[in-house]
Amino acid sequence: MSVIKVSARSRTASVAGAIAGVIRESGKAEVQAIGAGAVNQAVKAIAIATGYMAEEDVHVVAVPSFTEVLIDGQERTAIRILVEPR
Repeated sequence: MSVIKVSARSRTASVAGAIAGVIRESGKAEVQAIGAGAVNQAVKAIAIATGYMAEEDVHVVAVPSFTEVLIDGQERTAIRILVEPR
């Protein structure tokens, strides 16, 4: 399963479409964001994707957690949100 990386400049509708597509294909999606702006966009995209999936009678849950990622040789803390059917 590939990780959907979200930035503060990500378009929420595009990310929501990607989340819904990955859930349809793989059964679950993993979203990753670093920073307040990116987490905000990720949560909005998950809310939109939840609506997309509800239209198909698929109800999803989002489970947030912390993860450490290596960026330019520095370890950063990211928010990881697993989105999967209920």
